[in-house]
Amino acid sequence: MDGQLIAFTGIAAGMVTMPGADFAVVVRNALDSRRAGVATAVGVAGGLLVHTALAVAGLAAVLVAVPALFGAVQLLGGAYLLYLGVGALSAAVRRTGAHTDSATGPAAAPADGPAALLGTARSLRQGFLTNALNPKAPVLFLSLLPQFVPAGEPALPRTLLLATMVVAMALVWFPAVALLVDRLGNWLRRPRVTRALEATTGVLLTALGGILLIELVLA
Repeated sequence: MDGQLIAFTGIAAGMVTMPGADFAVVVRNALDSRRAGVATAVGVAGGLLVHTALAVAGLAAVLVAVPALFGAVQLLGGAYLLYLGVGALSAAVRRTGAHTDSATGPAAAPADGPAALLGTARSLRQGFLTNALNPKAPVLFLSLLPQFVPAGEPALPRTLLLATMVVAMALVWFPAVALLVDRLGNWLRRPRVTRALEATTGVLLTALGGILLIELVLA
């Protein structure tokens, strides 16, 4: 492995593991079930795949260069994060009013059946949209990937390799987070802890969505 690839691995790992909207959504859904958490994690990786594919194809440059298009993505992304954040805060409030102060909290939903499949699809969609509608990602990949293509080397194969590395890291990291939350489930799903986590993720998602919308208004 050459020096540039080693450096990119470190930067990409830091980028993927940095707590943000993706992390918050995975944790929140993993509190519901392991399946929901892992589905959300796979959705996040799918969103990253979209961003990296756009960067490889050069379409990210078009998105960044067209203010109206970039603004539309920012508006959708901010509004969606606000939607998720308000939903998490509402869930925390509902839990506060519910009498679920048992050792393990509310009973888990059935593991199989149409309802479970719909829940999995919803979690997958939430993870995907949270990442895919992040307007910062195209700018990041557009500025980051070319820096690690050695001079004189064909850009496409190298960029594909870098993009694949990012998606692979996401496919390891976010499911690991979901599984860890599930592993700690008996403690994390205690009503007070669950309320605190949902409230925290709700505040984080709402704040991130608000920041995107404020930046759009001030631009």
